[in-house]
Amino acid sequence: MSVFVSGATGFIAQHIVSQLLDQNYKVIGSARSQAKADDLIAKFGNDANLTMVIVPDVAKLDAFHEAFKTHGKEIKYVLHTASPIHFDITDVEKELLVPAKNGTLGILESIKTYAADTVERVVVTSSFAAILDFTKVNDKSFTFNESLWNPDTWESCQVNPIAGYCGSKKIAEETAWKFLEENKNVVKFKLSTVNPVYVFGPQNFDSDIKKTLNTSCELINAAIKEGPDAKVAELGGQFIDVRDVARAHLYAFQKENTIGKRLLMSNGDFNTQDILNTLNADFPALKSKIPVGTPSAGVEGGQLGALVDNSATKKILGFEFVSFKQTVDDTAAQILKMHKI
Repeated sequence: MSVFVSGATGFIAQHIVSQLLDQNYKVIGSARSQAKADDLIAKFGNDANLTMVIVPDVAKLDAFHEAFKTHGKEIKYVLHTASPIHFDITDVEKELLVPAKNGTLGILESIKTYAADTVERVVVTSSFAAILDFTKVNDKSFTFNESLWNPDTWESCQVNPIAGYCGSKKIAEETAWKFLEENKNVVKFKLSTVNPVYVFGPQNFDSDIKKTLNTSCELINAAIKEGPDAKVAELGGQFIDVRDVARAHLYAFQKENTIGKRLLMSNGDFNTQDILNTLNADFPALKSKIPVGTPSAGVEGGQLGALVDNSATKKILGFEFVSFKQTVDDTAAQILKMHKI
């Protein structure tokens, strides 16, 4: 039996596929184009356990029908990682909300139609954004945990792309839980979600180090490449390493205690000054080449805003998360290696 991974070429998804193959699972991944599918197969050394299918537009409700019509009877687990994550958009509803909702609803409908009896577990890659309440984020007396939901609605999250992205993650996840409730007598699968904060860490393949990286890793990339006098954007939040997020996806379908759970993946607070502090301390070759900033302004190990209590998730998973130092060091080392800095 196989594991289906939608959006298999993504940052998190490539680590998921890698860990699945390491554990000898047969993997069927989806990509938006044949070129991307071929590229991923080549990167994994033409592994016989990896098959790719083409799903050009996940926003179409029947996007996954062909894949499940062909492979449905051999798929036991589904990891749905595909979702839009870009902010350079003009129409929040059309470019974020509809694709996120339809992408989730579509793959679940495909399971219902073609694999209702074979798929046993579904894991949806959600986000801390589905939990986040913008009105509470700076309130140090407030605590976020796995039980909370982003209060934005379809309408209210369309005020800007950031709110739209966060709203899209909530809507996609809500769609999954609602679908299961309405179809529990038709499908047999159990559902879990993985809700990560800012995801750092190395790309699964060195060759994926490009001029610009995914949203979180670009914070490190920008600090390295912009010169000693650059003013680094003052950003902060919570961090988690991509390898832990991938591991959580596997645990989410392998373990019984993850059924019906939202796994909130965070390992503490950080800000961009913490990135500078780590780079300056751990990479002597970068001395005088990157900004120093204000070292005392770092927050690592402290509290930036509202607390994030994911003790329930940590208890369920039972493994130690990668530290901030390690995730920054591993990300930076890969960037430096590929850019020959």
